[in-house]
Amino acid sequence: MIAPTKKLLAEAFGTFCLVFTGTGTIIINDISGGRISHVGVALTFGLVVLAMIYTVGDISGAHLNPAVTLGFFAARRFAGRLVWPYIGSQLLGALAASGLLRLLFPTHATLGATLPAGSDAQSFVLEFVLTGILMFVILSVTTGPKERGLPTGIVVGAVIALEAMFAGPICGASMNPARSLAPAVMSFHFSSLWLYVVAPVCGALAAVVGCRCMHEEGCCRAALPPHSTSTTTP
Repeated sequence: MIAPTKKLLAEAFGTFCLVFTGTGTIIINDISGGRISHVGVALTFGLVVLAMIYTVGDISGAHLNPAVTLGFFAARRFAGRLVWPYIGSQLLGALAASGLLRLLFPTHATLGATLPAGSDAQSFVLEFVLTGILMFVILSVTTGPKERGLPTGIVVGAVIALEAMFAGPICGASMNPARSLAPAVMSFHFSSLWLYVVAPVCGALAAVVGCRCMHEEGCCRAALPPHSTSTTTP
């Protein structure tokens, strides 16, 4: 049985790596005149999530995302007593990453913060749908025989890269409140932050309902071992 402290440290570390590399790629792309490109940014987010799933997935489950943690809890696949500690660890990891990026790139205006290119309503809908798809995929590929039969990290990382690739230019394709909150705090860009907190959580919860309807008892159940955090672990 893994100690809760180790799980929280794993979540903080994994989220730190996600935000540091993901938003760091955005920053470096900006200051290098687009040498990484939008496709490169999208692939970076997908690849770092893939890497973290295989790095800390067997310790904490590699949620790396408050919306995913809440989604697993709503699906009865995560202990309620760990929800807020997990979210706190994710936020601390993300804030540490953005704080370090602020020290490294003090003149960058946004530090990779997610900002809507169009209206808030447009980005809200996109974030809701994108997170819903992501959560649905996570719940589906971590259910029953597919938990061990599918290369889960590749599937989840690919979905994140795909969604960031096509929707990133419009809404930022955050799908993660911690990823959006940290650079917003460090760069003081709060104008549209609410939608990057509310929409992903709502989308993740909607995915739980959709998964229950499609898979019936499969993806929303309390049948895991007591010590399991259930998650994106292969």
